[in-house]
Amino acid sequence: MNERSGAYDLMERWLTSMTALRGTAEKTIHAYRNDVSSFLGFLTNYKGAQTSQAMLADVNTRDMRAWLSFERQRDLSPRSMARALSAVKSFYGWLSETTGMNVTAVLATRAPKFKKPLPRPVERTAAKQLIDTVEIQSMDGWIGARDVAVVTLLYGCGLRISEALSLQFKDAPLPDVLKIRGKGGKERVVPVLPVARNAVQTYVNMCPHAQNPNDALFLGKRGGPLNPRLIQKVVEQARMQLGLPASATPHALRHSFATHLLEAGGDLRAIQELLGHASLSTTQAYTSVDQARLMEVYRKSHPKGA
Repeated sequence: MNERSGAYDLMERWLTSMTALRGTAEKTIHAYRNDVSSFLGFLTNYKGAQTSQAMLADVNTRDMRAWLSFERQRDLSPRSMARALSAVKSFYGWLSETTGMNVTAVLATRAPKFKKPLPRPVERTAAKQLIDTVEIQSMDGWIGARDVAVVTLLYGCGLRISEALSLQFKDAPLPDVLKIRGKGGKERVVPVLPVARNAVQTYVNMCPHAQNPNDALFLGKRGGPLNPRLIQKVVEQARMQLGLPASATPHALRHSFATHLLEAGGDLRAIQELLGHASLSTTQAYTSVDQARLMEVYRKSHPKGA
């Protein structure tokens, strides 16, 4: 085993453990591999030698600053740099656990600051119009019912599109409370509104294909699992017909679910649980949305707001 393969072998062992122990999604694993491989490549050039385990252990604060500076010169955005640093820190955390390596310099490195864009929810009335318009995009009644069922789950239950499409026929009819396995294999419990349950049942009753219990609940025209791109496309068609902005996407309906709950007095912790956010800080973005909307109303309505 050469020096280079030693470092990259460690990376692959780490990624394998991420998949086996945490059920990390394939797309995340791919992103982590790219980010850490880029870091290892930088070290090889920066140190003028093949990257080994010993070199990984010798990385100091100056090296980390040099890497971040290098990434900045490549015009990597602050968000992408923060993601890459998070991947490297995760890798070093694993190295610390498995080899006893001192990783203080890496873990103490601060990510560049960036302003997270606020989620852009769809207005209540527009959300209902969007769902109604989705239904009439297909000439096949069962496909229209299918699309309505999926979109209603996004808005009515706050599901990610991948979570809605992971449901199986054995999950129907939907119960009052649904167990959802989200990002990182984290499980959460989501209440199911009657309107969502009814939409799904209407689709099931109309679906012309075989409904095997372990098959995907939402099927494509030929009977295979539904491609998420088809839902994105039908929502795009509907929002264009309604004159809604490009931000009115399937994922925006999940944002709308959270925002509208908050506007109605929902508890932030409860909304965090419903969305499956690992950190409350992620959910707190919706408080900014709510405050921004309140300030807009204030400026328009207050006598001195103008």
